[in-house]
Amino acid sequence: MGLSDRQGVKQTMRLASLGMMFWILAGAAAVLADDSAPRKADHPAPPTFAKDVLPFLKAHCFHCHGTEDGKNKADLTLSKYADDLSVQQDRKVWDNVLHMLRTGEMPPMERKRPPAGELEAVIESIEGVMANLDCSKAPNVGRVTVRRLNRDEYNNTIRDLLGVDFQPAADFPQDDVGYGFDNIGDVLSTTPLLFERYLAAAESILEKVIVVPETAQPKDIRLQGLRVSRGMGEETNGGGVLYGEGEAGNEQFLDAGDYNIHVEVYAKQVGDEKVRAAIRLNRETVKEFEVTSSSRNQLQVLEAKVRVQSGTARVGAGFLNPFVAPDHTDETPHRRLLFVRSIVIDGPYNSPPPPASANQNKLLAHAEGLEPREAAREIITRFSTRAFRRPVKAEEVERILRVYDIAEKEGEKYEERLRLALCRVLVSPHFLFRVENDPPGAKPAETYKISELELASRLSYFLWSTMPDDQLFNLALNGELRKNLDTQVQRMLKDKKSSAFVENFGGQWLTLGRLALVAPDINYFPQFDDDLRAAMQKETELFLEDIVREDRSILHFLDADFTYVNARLARHYGIDGVYGAEFRKIKTPANRGGLLTQASILTLTSNPTRTSPVKRGKWILEQLLGTPPPPPPPDVPEIDEKKIPTGSLRQVMEQHRANPICASCHARMDPIGFAFENFDGIGAYREKDGGFSIDPSGELPDGKKFDGPSGLKTILKEKKELFARSLTEKILTYGLGRGLEFYDKCAVDRIIAALEKNNYRFSTLIVETVHSDPFQMRTATGEKP
Repeated sequence: MGLSDRQGVKQTMRLASLGMMFWILAGAAAVLADDSAPRKADHPAPPTFAKDVLPFLKAHCFHCHGTEDGKNKADLTLSKYADDLSVQQDRKVWDNVLHMLRTGEMPPMERKRPPAGELEAVIESIEGVMANLDCSKAPNVGRVTVRRLNRDEYNNTIRDLLGVDFQPAADFPQDDVGYGFDNIGDVLSTTPLLFERYLAAAESILEKVIVVPETAQPKDIRLQGLRVSRGMGEETNGGGVLYGEGEAGNEQFLDAGDYNIHVEVYAKQVGDEKVRAAIRLNRETVKEFEVTSSSRNQLQVLEAKVRVQSGTARVGAGFLNPFVAPDHTDETPHRRLLFVRSIVIDGPYNSPPPPASANQNKLLAHAEGLEPREAAREIITRFSTRAFRRPVKAEEVERILRVYDIAEKEGEKYEERLRLALCRVLVSPHFLFRVENDPPGAKPAETYKISELELASRLSYFLWSTMPDDQLFNLALNGELRKNLDTQVQRMLKDKKSSAFVENFGGQWLTLGRLALVAPDINYFPQFDDDLRAAMQKETELFLEDIVREDRSILHFLDADFTYVNARLARHYGIDGVYGAEFRKIKTPANRGGLLTQASILTLTSNPTRTSPVKRGKWILEQLLGTPPPPPPPDVPEIDEKKIPTGSLRQVMEQHRANPICASCHARMDPIGFAFENFDGIGAYREKDGGFSIDPSGELPDGKKFDGPSGLKTILKEKKELFARSLTEKILTYGLGRGLEFYDKCAVDRIIAALEKNNYRFSTLIVETVHSDPFQMRTATGEKP
């Protein structure tokens, strides 16, 4: 097939794939309907916002958060909420309000505090309003937009589908991020550039896996600079003369196949016998000859055919019967001679096909005795079933075989035909997108359980960021996955593929990706380098992996008595007795424990020249507690990093908080951040900041006091329900591939209740997530697939 013909086949494949992709995308709009669950039995007369919540807000909150000019503290306006529905639509805001009320942060300490009974009653009323809104009807499970594989999922799926691990998505455009994660269907867009990269990647992948036999073109090879056996002759201008029982020849790399060897010779005949010569391969005689020519002008050509394996071979001409006449002297030599003028090899002929890899043999396996097209059908059916993560229909296989047929008409070899057909599979929307179709007869907005195969895909991409393995796929295919779901989750968490969950979920939850971008000023932190940066990240990843694999309590994220270090990180932490680049598990020093005192977190929440209590406090509120502060007002200047401070950092921050606009938010962030001031901008422990002693104590808005990280962590562990809720919401967001809506609160509440009963075990969080209605079910669109 010529270049233009091959381009024609690929263009046909490209257009067909684009057509299918746009057909899939045309019906990909997400449908989100109302959701709720059974009403709690202990609320026969559920509270309402207008009757049970609004009076409290007017009495205690509107002074700061009820003005009509929009200048409300913390950018929070509570006066705009008038009924249950308005609360329902802003669940995040009201979760934060509940947090403030529970912790005593609001109403503020300087205002008259409501009686404890009144405070408890309004908290219960807000919870009741939200619970009634979320859980009083049949569950609404939402619907995820048809989403493509992100870059990590694509790489991992190719690895498990074809057995090649070379990161083909490395040059794909960067995936967009939504709700903190890069696997969110609503933001995973597809562009013409990306589709071109998909096609190029598919071609490159299959070229590595399927080797198409290439026929080597025969050519003449003239051996240069013939070498003569030592003491058996002399080398001449490109040739050689032999007077002893040696050979003249040289080494040459040869491809496998048949070769013809041509040796030009003549002889000086002395004695009764004719000169005898041999063609040799690797010093073994191939064929013997009698040399009759005695003139350099009438050379005799000796010829032999040999078959060689690929590699370097020595080809030569040997002298078999040297003879010295009785009257021979050094002055008047009289001896038999063999003159070798040249050795020429032509070939290879009948070259064997290159050996197929184990991956190729597995991929192209088929039943014996099949015609090529039927063998291709079997291969394509098996491959497409795994690639599409579901059984394929006969008509789908037939469409793919059309590419095979076109290539066959153009004279392509069998392996190239299959390569092109499988390439068609790898650019299909059914491979690139995770497609979930409504079951037959489903009505719009009706909720239903997804199929077991769809559940297998949700589960594998959740925990492994890749396609289901054979065990998971076969259980789903036989309708037995749901019966064995807990066992499968436990198996998957202990499998080495769960490292993808640690890297992808854990890395994005903790914002570890930002660690590669931080640039501490070498004038302040000369000890920081890329080796230390890598060690910081590895510690956190191994710590997360330990909690996942060993099924520890999620509260270990807040505080733990173990971590992982190598020599470089141990030196940074001031730990003795650790040598080498290998990481090992150790008991943490008294001043460390959990995520919050790991150098990775401390570094990515610092400024280039100093620590940042604001960033550290904000990170804990956002990533661990799920109660982010509002963005700063646009007219408030940041601290000038270039200005030399006139006091300690705590004093500088207190000056900054003197602005009433800043005070309410900084009162939440700064005390938390100052708890970690004993750790500098790259996480090393210190007692002083310059010439100032460090004061790591603080007081939270609810009046709780602490001294340093251990005291703060004690308070955070007391807020374990808040941490568990935040982590559950992030896990569910990542697992579903969509942002959570108000109606997901019921599922979150059930997961947290199960966590409380099971000592907050990590496996409970995952098991309950995959058992939840949003993970197990889907809202129908009513559209035909």
